[in-house]
Amino acid sequence: MDFNILQDYVVIKALENGVSVAGLTRGVETKFLHSEKLERGEVLVAQFTEHVSVMKIRGHARLWTKFGTVDAESEAEVYHPHLRAQRVEG
Repeated sequence: MDFNILQDYVVIKALENGVSVAGLTRGVETKFLHSEKLERGEVLVAQFTEHVSVMKIRGHARLWTKFGTVDAESEAEVYHPHLRAQRVEG
């Protein structure tokens, strides 16, 4: 079996329970290919491939990429500013 490393890896750490990560396909039709539900503290190492061109993260999570660190906020944080001050440090 031949494995090609097509893209860099992305590391995703859940900063709350129930963070969902979905991989979507590329091509004429975009479809969900795979999904994971992460609990607080769990880490997922993911990679873009010839089949996965998009990742959707829902919930409070921290992502490490070759471009730097990105925080995904939960809906509660977006709509309730006082929760932003109580973020969990990762």
